Amino acid sequence: MKGRNQKLKLLYLSKIMQEETDDTHALTMPEIIEKLAKYGVEAKRKSIYDDLDALDYYGMEIIREHSGYKTYYHCGNREFEIAEIKFLVDAIQSSKFISEKKTKELIKKLEKTISIYDAKLLDREIKVAGRVKNMNESIYYSIDTIHNAIIENKAISFKYFSWNVKGEEEFRRDGNPYNVSPWALHFDDERYYLIGYDHDKEEIRHYRVDKMRQVSITEMNRKGKKEFSWQNQTKYNERYFRMYGGEIQNVSLRCQNEMANIIIDQFGKDVRLRPSDEGYFTVKVDVAVSNQFLSWVIALGGKVKIEKPDNVKEQMQKLLDNTFVV
Repeated sequence: MKGRNQKLKLLYLSKIMQEETDDTHALTMPEIIEKLAKYGVEAKRKSIYDDLDALDYYGMEIIREHSGYKTYYHCGNREFEIAEIKFLVDAIQSSKFISEKKTKELIKKLEKTISIYDAKLLDREIKVAGRVKNMNESIYYSIDTIHNAIIENKAISFKYFSWNVKGEEEFRRDGNPYNVSPWALHFDDERYYLIGYDHDKEEIRHYRVDKMRQVSITEMNRKGKKEFSWQNQTKYNERYFRMYGGEIQNVSLRCQNEMANIIIDQFGKDVRLRPSDEGYFTVKVDVAVSNQFLSWVIALGGKVKIEKPDNVKEQMQKLLDNTFVV
């Protein structure tokens, strides 16, 4: 009597080869037959030879190695190499916007693309990691909704909150929904930001996606295409510090030569560094002037100073005057 899962033989064979073999673990033909039997599949050598050839032809590299009178079979190339999986796992673990639960789910899915032996090595690495994760798992679905709205050319509605001193979510605008036309999602400082046209304020603004609640697609078509068109999305990392707003101004900075690397990392390779006094250069950058930008300058320990304009210098002095230690 044939095995109860005979029609699934090729699928089970594929599963066995992917999960139980790799470059350092192989199976003999008797072992393959035995493992198929555990799935309720009876198979003869000849049919398995044909099935392995079919898997190989399909794109799953089946490597055959001879040792004495035995032939060993294992899966060769894969969708991802173990080094690539480790890289993706590290990226997932270090991302604040992915919750702990979703992190585990994604890693489990990645484990299915490698052998059980490599997955065990991955498990040991996962247990070592202890990173702060986002408490709001709904961000995963909010991002999906925003992408769909952009594709459908529709505005979205959502509630936006801040944390209060009790550690509770406190909705802005008295809990009234924001109506925003989404134009882009921007990733900065391990957080996702929505860049969109606010229908009430009639201007381009950005919002932290992890602070958005009840995100839904509306029947309204998107607005603000003209306002968004001048926004160069690639400039956001250069102009906005931690995505805090502020009037974008052209600021002249006087920097020690050793700061060239930091300036280029922050503002891009297109900035022009002009030699100044010996050991110094000046650079003009367009930047959203906020306390975060000014604090960035302060953190550079006097190696970068603001030359112009005067109003930005005054903002810097005011920030320094208001800074105190308890």
